[in-house]
Amino acid sequence: MEQVAVADLPRSASSPLFERLRRAVHGVTLRTPPLNEAARWHTHTIGGIERRLAQPLTFTPYASVKPCSARCGFCSENLRKAGGGTSASRLRPASGYFDGLSRALRALRGVPLSWSLSGLETSDDADWMLRLLHTLAAGESEGPVVEDRVLYTNGAGFAGPQGEVLRRALPSFGMSWLELSRHHHDGAANQAIMRFRPEVAIGYQTVFERTARRLADTVALRLVCILQRGGIAQPPDVAAYLAWARECGAGTVVFREFSRLGDGYRDNATARHLRTERVSMDALLTACLDDPGVSRGWTLESLTEGYYFWNLRLRTGNGLTVVFESADYGAMHARHATGDVYKLVYFADGQLCAGWEPGHDVLLDTRIAQACP
Repeated sequence: MEQVAVADLPRSASSPLFERLRRAVHGVTLRTPPLNEAARWHTHTIGGIERRLAQPLTFTPYASVKPCSARCGFCSENLRKAGGGTSASRLRPASGYFDGLSRALRALRGVPLSWSLSGLETSDDADWMLRLLHTLAAGESEGPVVEDRVLYTNGAGFAGPQGEVLRRALPSFGMSWLELSRHHHDGAANQAIMRFRPEVAIGYQTVFERTARRLADTVALRLVCILQRGGIAQPPDVAAYLAWARECGAGTVVFREFSRLGDGYRDNATARHLRTERVSMDALLTACLDDPGVSRGWTLESLTEGYYFWNLRLRTGNGLTVVFESADYGAMHARHATGDVYKLVYFADGQLCAGWEPGHDVLLDTRIAQACP
């Protein structure tokens, strides 16, 4: 990845803390390719149109087979664009979903990318998840050139009746790592945030901790915590969460700030929640760095700018990797509006899109037979 000056970075990196961090880590790693650097772009024809695809690139088969087992108030899947449109979270896959996915993968033959499995909760329907993994694995033989394979999950299916089957499927699939969401180290506090449905076992603390350790024995485990009021909000909270994460077997902890929305979203309950419950990553990270009781032994390792996010990676004295990350949806939409492809998402309606909005930036509609290989 290229090292760049801060002046060359997009607006998602404009943080009061950024310059201090840049000096500490001696530069910034830029994941987003400069427009004039041909080696960082991959040209590919999709649906009869030549496209320019950023490198690195991720592909998400958006999981929406059923409503999510958790009901987090901050969930971005419940945001609504001001211009209207269909929400991805409300689409349900039809019987031809996996055939369409296979067509989309063949249309991406030779494209370097990584699997990024997310959406609602992929593991909520174990049979669907297993078929998804099978379809993606089969697609690698005549589809894209896959680099990493990552699952984002709340863990519900792994604590369910087919949990062991799902867990064993991870190494068979070649999963690079798993990002497991848990937004507080205290079970009751986490349940107040994630609001798992009563029948969902992963909501219970002992079940979660046991499941996390089993997963950590199977694949590299990252715990993901969204910063918020009532959750992880102060330096002592960060320290306590990190200590607990090690007990759960995690090798990495990711602290994420609520995404910055910009002006393109309706003022619904989710948008208001993000506004009122936000904890500033800049303020919290600064407080942690300035508190020797929390940051003693920390080594700042790298600062990365993505196409709509930036993050700091550090290592604690006991070897735990910690990432603090901030995202800007305004920057994301600005990138998507350029016509270049920074993200691939396959939705339940059979459309492959260059972004997170069904019906927008459609690259291929697998329901149209003549458009599919």
